[in-house]
Amino acid sequence: MQRVGTGRKMGVNNKQVTSDAELRNTVVFNASKREIFSTSNGYKSLQKRLRSSWKLQSQKDEITAERLMGVKLWITAGPREKFTAAEFEVLKRFLDGGGDILVMLGEGGEAKYDTNINFLLEEYGIMVNNDFVVRNVYYKYFHPKEALISNGVLNREISRAAGKDISNLIDDESGGNNSQALTFVYPFGATLNVMKPAMAVLSTGSVCFPLNRPIMAFYHSKVHGGKLAVLGSCHMFSDQYLEKEENAKILDVLMQWLTTDDITLNQIDAEDPEISDYTMLPDTNKLSQHLRVCLQEGDENPRDFTTLFDMGIYQLDTSSLPRVIKSYEQLNVKHETLQLIQPQFETPLPVLQPTAFPPSFPELPPPSLDLFDVDENCSSERTRLAQITNRCTEDDLEFYVRKCGDILGVTSGLPKDEQDAKHILEHIFFQVVEFKKLNQELDVDTSENVFQIS
Repeated sequence: MQRVGTGRKMGVNNKQVTSDAELRNTVVFNASKREIFSTSNGYKSLQKRLRSSWKLQSQKDEITAERLMGVKLWITAGPREKFTAAEFEVLKRFLDGGGDILVMLGEGGEAKYDTNINFLLEEYGIMVNNDFVVRNVYYKYFHPKEALISNGVLNREISRAAGKDISNLIDDESGGNNSQALTFVYPFGATLNVMKPAMAVLSTGSVCFPLNRPIMAFYHSKVHGGKLAVLGSCHMFSDQYLEKEENAKILDVLMQWLTTDDITLNQIDAEDPEISDYTMLPDTNKLSQHLRVCLQEGDENPRDFTTLFDMGIYQLDTSSLPRVIKSYEQLNVKHETLQLIQPQFETPLPVLQPTAFPPSFPELPPPSLDLFDVDENCSSERTRLAQITNRCTEDDLEFYVRKCGDILGVTSGLPKDEQDAKHILEHIFFQVVEFKKLNQELDVDTSENVFQIS
């Protein structure tokens, strides 16, 4: 087999083989633990940057030594399931055999992601805490967990590898640092605990809380050559944040340190990084629910509770009353009996204020009117009599007489027990007779007047 990148051949037992280092040309993204990000989900920009130099694969099956053959870098981004003991053993052998591992988690650590990756990391002096990083001052990014860090570089070689000009900084012997050489955004991430032989390379800086705590650490096996990098935020290199600030430069430096030997960390910064102690804050939300959250605890109460009363603190007598009365004369104030002050009780609700616009109430429905015939009620008596005459026959004589009585107004003038057709006709005939008698009397009076004139 021909060596990769060279024209020479190596013969071993009449077979052509290559060194194990030259066969490692694959970068594997683990997807067997329900990782938050993968090459097809959230890491598309990262995939484009790596596929020009490496062969990329996504591993969804159980981690075994056979599946890590030819792999240079193994990456897990936010695992949400636990690894088995056999898988941890495979990863240890992979790291001891010269392979590289990149582990990225997120805020809340193992408790939120329900994983056990710290079991592997603690053997190399690194552990992801169950906390999160927030920025104390708002600047550029709205969410406080999108922490913008401008002075978080702990090793000056990181800035030098990123192409920053640090020639104006103080030399190594004076203890200077290039903490302001790189600015990056650290979204939804946790802090790390780093112990030797691991080295912290990035921190939260002096603006984000927790202050000056590691967020990225490196481990390099001097014997076998394997490298381990741990980052507390898997969102930092996602598609949403990779092009923000100088995150892409940090990714390039990280990949260069993992896959090559071109970067050698500064030993002075590695031995004494600017890291503060981890300070725990009380859970103010939980403490606020206790009744004695702000009270200091005192001594235990004695068995005889009567000793707790101090009767000498207060006393009531009239020894100072003469001096009080005399002070009225000295101050030229009229001595009057105190009057009762009208108490003003605090109302549980504020005083009602009128609204700017009157309330709109629903309008009442229109009144329901009875249906009636306009022609029938507005026509003249003669017309109405003609209409009722045309509608009735000889069989409707009783109804016809009563209806005519209603039209002429005769029925309303009769008693209720005499409103039948017989009494209506009787009343009408009586009125006709009276009318005839009135005409005869007028004729008699007229003839007498004519006789007297003659």
